[in-house]
Amino acid sequence: MSFVGNCGTFTRGYKAMIMDVEFLYHLLYLLICALGLFVHEFFYSLLLFDLVYREETLLNVIKSVTRNGRSIILTAVLALILVYLFSIVGYLFFKDDFILEVDKLPNETLLPDRTEAGETMTGEFLYSDVCKAGSTENCSSIIPSDQLVAEEMEEENKEHTCETLLMCIVTVLSHGLRSGGGVGDVLRKPSKEEPLFAARVIYDLLFFFMVIIIVLNLIFGVIIDTFADLRSEKQKKEEILKTTCFICGLERDKFDNKTVTFEEHIKEEHNMWHYLCFIVLVKVKDSTEYTGPESYVAEMIK
Repeated sequence: MSFVGNCGTFTRGYKAMIMDVEFLYHLLYLLICALGLFVHEFFYSLLLFDLVYREETLLNVIKSVTRNGRSIILTAVLALILVYLFSIVGYLFFKDDFILEVDKLPNETLLPDRTEAGETMTGEFLYSDVCKAGSTENCSSIIPSDQLVAEEMEEENKEHTCETLLMCIVTVLSHGLRSGGGVGDVLRKPSKEEPLFAARVIYDLLFFFMVIIIVLNLIFGVIIDTFADLRSEKQKKEEILKTTCFICGLERDKFDNKTVTFEEHIKEEHNMWHYLCFIVLVKVKDSTEYTGPESYVAEMIK
């Protein structure tokens, strides 16, 4: 309510109040406080973003993304189109190469408990290190049970992630964009003896150059250039405030070799806070008590 009163929102009408960005910002924070009070304490942590609103440097970081948001969105759409095309090619020709390691949640029911006395014959046949009677195998070549279990667990931790086109798109989008070398970093490493080895090399290189190097760097370049422009604008404004009179616009070098220095001019002759105080006086003073200059200034303000 203090913010609304100080900004004169009530005098501008309800439409102007609803469309005011700062009013909506404070209203959103009031809603977050209510959610934190009645729903969950997590919502209180969102109030830390007020630091971004109060600090101009952090606000410029956000503006570096939002100012050229259309260019960034269109470039991201181009990246999605390329990911879609590479997913189709992978689904048609390299479906068997999409084998990724996964970390499954532990499930104690997958393997039988070998410590129990009632171990099944199947479990003993699979996991026992002892030579079977009547077996023609050489006992020295029997694979230890621990190695068998490790190999089975390793196979179970690998999944085909391109059984459907949708899964191919998700895999290429998730792993391809997050890998430094593209989608080729997470796919199966093919042998040079395979007939599609050359095609896989071309597939990996094209994804790396087109998506990772060109498209992603285009997005980063737009953000960095925008942030540099905002920083230059801020420095230019600060330079103007330091070297130019706010009232008359005369620059510092105009006062060289003059009887009045630039510092004396902006502090005594054209002190901008004196002008502001005079405008406030005109606004709060009764119009019937205006002097000639005050009547003229009041009319100009209107």
